[in-house]
Amino acid sequence: MNDEKIKKINRREKETDPIRRFVEKESDKEFSPMNPPDPFNPPSLENVPFDDYHPFIQKFINEHKASLQVIENFEQNLKKIYDGGLNSTPDISKGLKMFFSFIDNKAVLHNLKEEKILFPLLQKRLLENGEHGKGKFPKTAVDNLEDDHIKLMQLTSVCFNFFALAARLTDAGSKAIVLDSALEQGKALIEFLRLHIFREDNVAFPLAKKYISFEEFEDMNSKISQYDDY
Repeated sequence: MNDEKIKKINRREKETDPIRRFVEKESDKEFSPMNPPDPFNPPSLENVPFDDYHPFIQKFINEHKASLQVIENFEQNLKKIYDGGLNSTPDISKGLKMFFSFIDNKAVLHNLKEEKILFPLLQKRLLENGEHGKGKFPKTAVDNLEDDHIKLMQLTSVCFNFFALAARLTDAGSKAIVLDSALEQGKALIEFLRLHIFREDNVAFPLAKKYISFEEFEDMNSKISQYDDY
């Protein structure tokens, strides 16, 4: 594939992917498909200090920090299972239960608050300010993040079911195969969660600060408590 074709491919991707369009917006550098930018260190990324955010956004960032600790604990649990098996210590079953309970309760509620309170206004402002793809139905970073929320539940369900099945199987060979699949799904889920949190902290929230006023944040902040007991 020659350089001109590669450039055309990159241009098409930037037009349809709002996340990539944002992080490359101020850069003229073209990236080869064989040497893409690091998703955790993309170019031209706006760095907003925590203290510069409205408390409404700070709540989401703090919830992300708590989530990352839960993810780290889950990753350590997967390593223990890899080394010693599913029933090697009593703490493993407890650790898995805690992680999946966290997703079912805390993560789902976190995503709901974003989707019901923050995302509608942010979506409106991104479309108004040209922060979207150029397809027939323009997509913004909000569309991508909402898709992530759906994929999170799908990945979590697959991972949970593999672990549940592995725990019930009595045949050693079958158990090993299913457990290996569970571990692979768990690793994929960890990377997905970390990337999603990175995108929100470093793309969605800076865009929100840029396009949403203090008064609008105050209004959204007044509504967030209604979801505390959801």
